[in-house]
Amino acid sequence: MLTWIQTLPNYTAYGTPLYFIYLIVAILPLSIGLYFGKRFSWYEALISFIFIFLMFDGTSYKQGLSLIGYLIYQTILVIWYFHYRQQKNNSLVFYVTVALSLLPIVIVKFTPAFVGYNSPLGFLGISYLTFRAAGTIIETRDGVVKELKWWEFIRFMLFMPTLTSGPIDRYRRFAKDYKKVPSREKYLEMLGKAVKYLFIGFLYKFVIDYFFAEQWQPFFERMAMQHAPHLSWWTVGVAYMYTGNLFFDFAGYSLFAVGISYLMGVETPMNFNQPFKSPNIKEFWNRWHMTLSFWFRDYIFMRFVFLATKKRWFKNRNVLSSTAYMLNMMIMGFWHGVTWYYILYGFLHGLALVVNDWWLRYKRKHFKIKTNAFTKGVAIFITFNFVVFTLLIFCGFLDKLWFHPFGM
Repeated sequence: MLTWIQTLPNYTAYGTPLYFIYLIVAILPLSIGLYFGKRFSWYEALISFIFIFLMFDGTSYKQGLSLIGYLIYQTILVIWYFHYRQQKNNSLVFYVTVALSLLPIVIVKFTPAFVGYNSPLGFLGISYLTFRAAGTIIETRDGVVKELKWWEFIRFMLFMPTLTSGPIDRYRRFAKDYKKVPSREKYLEMLGKAVKYLFIGFLYKFVIDYFFAEQWQPFFERMAMQHAPHLSWWTVGVAYMYTGNLFFDFAGYSLFAVGISYLMGVETPMNFNQPFKSPNIKEFWNRWHMTLSFWFRDYIFMRFVFLATKKRWFKNRNVLSSTAYMLNMMIMGFWHGVTWYYILYGFLHGLALVVNDWWLRYKRKHFKIKTNAFTKGVAIFITFNFVVFTLLIFCGFLDKLWFHPFGM
């Protein structure tokens, strides 16, 4: 059986224009049903299963097996905690349950650093599914999840358009969307947005990013490596090319996911909102990978601030917020992976948030500078270049340049 699965074609989500042809044709009956006020849940489950199967067949079948095991584990854990929460609300039980939910991703992220190879538990999308599962447990603890059945949770976890790379949805928001069928006027509006997002996504991912990913970034990397292990102006070029590559690739993917979600009658939240127009680093994180940023803000930063305030760990609220910023961004750095460049990336962004808050307080107290087009332009320029610099660290090219210049 496994040999047969390995011989099947594998289709990465949104990887080729051909994938979209298959997907749009498959979704068409579902769209027609939504237009007439009907949601064909059984048909959606069928096409979701087929496309998820095609993501994890072929050479990726081991990831598919890991996905099945992971889904069973998280479903048991989340449903158990939901029923427990109806009767009791012990804090220790809550923290242990969240820790158990996070355990698989911790193992997957730390395994390469300790044993030198990837964990067999890993699969494409495990991070985003972990955020969904842990978030559902937290929402359950808060009492906002009033109803939860195992098949509804699985449907949320395996929502096909956003399975492998987000955006990261919340169970309560997703369930509210799914349980109601949009009116014809509303669905026509969603269709219009879906077409717009898909066209912009194609422009980003298959046109603009082609030049960044296939032409410009490789060229600058080759030129920079000729000067290894020393820095050069070519390295600066790598920073800007990688920034463009990351943005247009990920923003394009996110627009595809949101557009397909809209076709399926679910208003998945947006992931990017013109992040490079941000005049400071705090606003940048309100515009960049927003569903991830807001997840960390709501479930780590705010809860740490609330707990620390309740326990009176800090006398100065500025020290409290600065500690929360550092904790939040360091955890985000470790989430990306246990390497010096991911951890340093998280540290620098945490430090930047601390400095940003300090500067705003200092400016209000000591300067009477009015915001205008010039000052805003300078702020955007500084913020953008800081982001580019930290993304050069994040991408790992400096690790290759300094420590592995000959591919060793």
